[in-house]
Amino acid sequence: MSYRSFSFLPNIDQNSVFSNRFNQIDKIFSTLTGEKPLSDTPAYNLFQIDEHKYELILSIPGYEEKELDISVHNSQLTVQGKKQNQENDDKKIKKYLHKGIIFNDFSLNFNFDHKIQVKKAELFSGLLKINFECRVPDEEKPKKIFINIPNKVKEIEKNKI
Repeated sequence: MSYRSFSFLPNIDQNSVFSNRFNQIDKIFSTLTGEKPLSDTPAYNLFQIDEHKYELILSIPGYEEKELDISVHNSQLTVQGKKQNQENDDKKIKKYLHKGIIFNDFSLNFNFDHKIQVKKAELFSGLLKINFECRVPDEEKPKKIFINIPNKVKEIEKNKI
């Protein structure tokens, strides 16, 4: 009689074709297109609170305040993250059985039609919340142009008399 042992844990090998199909397919397409893989970019939600106020929420678990940079230049909001001490943590661990949590550096750029003013940024429970306002100057707002037809104005004046 022969016995075979079965493991309920999958064979985890970073070079295995079947280990993480979505990330591998994503990286293949990003290599072909030159874009950054979706898996390397934090997820975010953008809300419009009212006519001028907006809120951007990024999911960035594991990042600390000192590892983040938020900047505004003209009408572009940039959020960057650079994880520190990642190499030191990797040296403490002898061998990964599975490495699914990856802290890659990221940079997200949001282009707006008009200049924005960041009011507040908060980091809480792995979520970065940025509140900002976007006000369109009066000179840039659309203006209604009335069409003047001289003959019709005269006809209306004659009918009033």
